[in-house]
Amino acid sequence: MVKVKICGITNLEDALASLFSGADAIGLVFYKKSPRYISPLKARNISRILPKKIIRVGVFVDEDIKTVKRIARFCGLDMLQFHGHEPAAYCRKFKGYKIIKAFPVKEGVDLFKISEYRGCGCLFDTYSKKLPGGTGKKFNWYLLKNLDKIKNPVFISGGLTAANVRKAIKLLKPDWIDVSSALESKPGKKDHKKIKQFIQASRKP
Repeated sequence: MVKVKICGITNLEDALASLFSGADAIGLVFYKKSPRYISPLKARNISRILPKKIIRVGVFVDEDIKTVKRIARFCGLDMLQFHGHEPAAYCRKFKGYKIIKAFPVKEGVDLFKISEYRGCGCLFDTYSKKLPGGTGKKFNWYLLKNLDKIKNPVFISGGLTAANVRKAIKLLKPDWIDVSSALESKPGKKDHKKIKQFIQASRKP
């Protein structure tokens, strides 16, 4: 069964709604230019309340390695997601953490480049000149026609909704689906009904 990550969590209410709706992970964005930015202190307070079964993912964009490690320890993160231009060597600096590396999909997938990120989960998101993620826009899924050749765990993001998530799952067969802005009532605030509907739709046979 595909796993679900609800990203861009900024408050405890949305975190609990994700948990009770059956999410496997929440994403906490530590990129200050994002409308879904959360401070490390607030993220730690949320992390401390949640049960261990839900995975805490910290999202960073071209951040200093020491800063990432400090925030990861402080907030009790389980996984680290890098959404900038981080090279494979950078991603290997974080022993003890599972890593997700984001790849914007523009004209297909560079399998050679992805092969450099051994052991990392690969998150495929919509390409944007202005934003590293959270665009709420769908990319052309057929550009990932060679996805079956990738040995890394696969995450799909970008414009997923309760109406189209089953199609994405059947076509791409990802390990994870990752959703953020499509479930919001406004930037940084989730619609709890949409969270529940999305997770239910993603797990229909």
